[in-house]
Amino acid sequence: MACPRIHNYLNLQSLNSKKQRATGSDIRHTGFVKEVTETSLIVNIVNQSACSSCHANGACSVSDFKDKEIEITHFNNSYKLGQQVTILFKESKGFTALFYGYVLPFLLMLATLIISGSVTDNELFSGLLSLAILVPYYITLYIFRHLFKKVFNFEIEEIN
Repeated sequence: MACPRIHNYLNLQSLNSKKQRATGSDIRHTGFVKEVTETSLIVNIVNQSACSSCHANGACSVSDFKDKEIEITHFNNSYKLGQQVTILFKESKGFTALFYGYVLPFLLMLATLIISGSVTDNELFSGLLSLAILVPYYITLYIFRHLFKKVFNFEIEEIN
């Protein structure tokens, strides 16, 4: 009798830990502190393509490595130039960024194409209008970038 209870308890525990891992997972990148100010840190990370870690990495070009600068506004400790740190970003926030950067503009383009195609019979005008709708969309994102900095914040962790 006791064995099924323990078995059920262990199953529930493993199920709960899987849920925690799935909802609380972070995206981690190692980087170096490039600039330190009173209000923010600039961390430089090297983003490498997947082919750079395989056995044929000699065939990959320099374009497969990209330097990215990330601004971190909320940090507790004092950091030095050149210090190696880990940048953390919530995976759920990554999906939100993906939605605002790619999915929503695609849906906006598609809706504009369908609506303008049904209103006018000019396919060229409908296509150009659906592409032109992206200009005010990305300008709006740029104008409200300070709000996105509050939503998409990065965390920093020291490497010992």
